[in-house]
Amino acid sequence: MNIPLVNSMKNLIPVFFIVTFIACSDQTHVPDVSGIKVDLKVERFEQDFFGIDSNATKQGLSQLQQKYPTFLPLFINHVLGLGPVVDSNSLAFEGSKRFLHLNKPVYDASQKLYKNFSSTAEELTNGFRYVKHYFPSYQIPTIITTVGPMDALAPMSNNEPSPNYLGENFLAIGLQFYLGKDYSIYNDLGYISSIAPQYRSRRFSKEFIATDVFTLVIDDLYPDSSNRYPLIERFVEKGKRLYLLNQFLPNSNDSLLIGYTGKQLNWCKDNERSIYNFFIQQNLLYEIDPARVQNFITDGPTTQGMPEQSPGNIGAFLGWEIVKSYMKKKPEVTLQQLMKTSNKTIFNESDYKPH
Repeated sequence: MNIPLVNSMKNLIPVFFIVTFIACSDQTHVPDVSGIKVDLKVERFEQDFFGIDSNATKQGLSQLQQKYPTFLPLFINHVLGLGPVVDSNSLAFEGSKRFLHLNKPVYDASQKLYKNFSSTAEELTNGFRYVKHYFPSYQIPTIITTVGPMDALAPMSNNEPSPNYLGENFLAIGLQFYLGKDYSIYNDLGYISSIAPQYRSRRFSKEFIATDVFTLVIDDLYPDSSNRYPLIERFVEKGKRLYLLNQFLPNSNDSLLIGYTGKQLNWCKDNERSIYNFFIQQNLLYEIDPARVQNFITDGPTTQGMPEQSPGNIGAFLGWEIVKSYMKKKPEVTLQQLMKTSNKTIFNESDYKPH
């Protein structure tokens, strides 16, 4: 079936052929990291927190403070928004009691999936082996599992929302965002309209935990400061991060890494040249006006001006392909060198020729 990309591009894309294969990561140069020791510490804060007797919240929090002297105050104050945990702050105690009562069903749902966290912990441990292989001095954070408010998405350095948050020496995983795309709250119309539309909540499942965790690790290693770059350089910035994420999770499916559905990723691969030509013909590669570029670099159900088969954040795909082309041409470049190389240089020297 012939489908035009947009009316102005009928001559650019004569055919869209959707195939059903699922793209997998290139594992040609995966290093052996089995000998790298990683002692990943996992603390089950949500089990301890919801184990508090709601009729003795003040006493329970005081005891919990001894086990989590740094994290508990952060959680109560900044995640729940109840202020500091001090004897004079009745809001912290009453608010915590109310939160425990109202969110018990969410906690129960999380424990059906994650009471035993060992399989996810092993996946994260293996990912951190790759992190240590490439960045030996990186300090592995303690993993703290939590169940917080259903709207507690935290912004990363590029202001994109994350289900998790990184603190000093810890990385907290909000299990309330990994209950499976069919979880009832995710499909509530109020939740969809105000917190997480379904193109985002479809990724609220177990298989995305590692991807989200290591995306946050990359943000810790290299905070994103590309918001004022021309559009093509912002694409490359996204591509660099995806390339690095692929090295940390070399056995993960490409669609998990980039966050597209399998069909969306296949569509991009089938139409790569036409997508790139669109940005050339529309004179968008060096555009810096936020109003004109946001459509191509932010999450969404699709990209406005392109067929409905297209994903949102389509610039991430082009950027990833550009970086792959650059690294194929320059195999001697280390990951550290790649991440420190200017996005403009990478684009100019990539010899990128879309298929």
